[in-house]
Amino acid sequence: MPTISQLLQLADQLDSHSARLDIELLLADVLGQNRAYLFTWPDKTLSSDQLSQFYRHFERRKSGEPIAYIIGRQGFWSLELDVNSATLIPRPETELVVETALQLFSSETHLRVLDLGTGTGAIALALAYEQPQWYIYGVDISASAIALAERNKLKSSLSNCCFYQGSWFDSLADHATLPSTYHLVVSNPPYIAAGDEHLQVGDIRYEPKQALIADADGLADLAEIVARSVQFLLSSGWLVVEHGYDQGEQVRQLFVNAGFSAIETKRDLAGLERVTLGQLV
Repeated sequence: MPTISQLLQLADQLDSHSARLDIELLLADVLGQNRAYLFTWPDKTLSSDQLSQFYRHFERRKSGEPIAYIIGRQGFWSLELDVNSATLIPRPETELVVETALQLFSSETHLRVLDLGTGTGAIALALAYEQPQWYIYGVDISASAIALAERNKLKSSLSNCCFYQGSWFDSLADHATLPSTYHLVVSNPPYIAAGDEHLQVGDIRYEPKQALIADADGLADLAEIVARSVQFLLSSGWLVVEHGYDQGEQVRQLFVNAGFSAIETKRDLAGLERVTLGQLV
């Protein structure tokens, strides 16, 4: 039987910029241990069942399937979330939405927050985790996504959030228990154009296209959210949205057209325009 140390060398067979980390994550998952275990016990061999499972994982990753879908979870903010192919994989750049939202209000403020297109529940749950006095309502058109978000809510032991199925702001009319106005609206909507070449490379090939692609060169959903949010935000309320790295100028114009003030675009860790916010006065 091969040892942990020997299996780690299979990273050379992966066409991935994170090949070594990928192998470590797959091995740790099969062994039910953290990654530190791999270096503490490099000469340990796997059982035949563990080895079979590892090779199945390895072949899936070799074909390009995302690690998060293979092991069924992904870290986001301070949480570990269950993921599946019904939703986008939470990404580090989306944490900027959470960071930006948290900076807008004092910590003792009691708020109603609406998360549009909640997916795994990542943004909603991160805000609920950081601000127990806030109540976050997450909506998504996908029933599978809502089921996953509910599972992550239970997994995270959070009670100050809930999830509803529906399309953007139409959800508010569909569910009588959803409030009609909010202090804060956040969203990471689809914003990729249908013909974008990035859809053909990397992990994104495996993610649900309805959560990625928007009409009007990727701006259709952003335009709807920005325009309609003014009906549902309280005075002095904020809208925070994630968008494509090259959409900042167009999104800022959408905010201007809708009557927002204090409009600003934040850059992600790569220095790219990623999150735009504005306040309704």
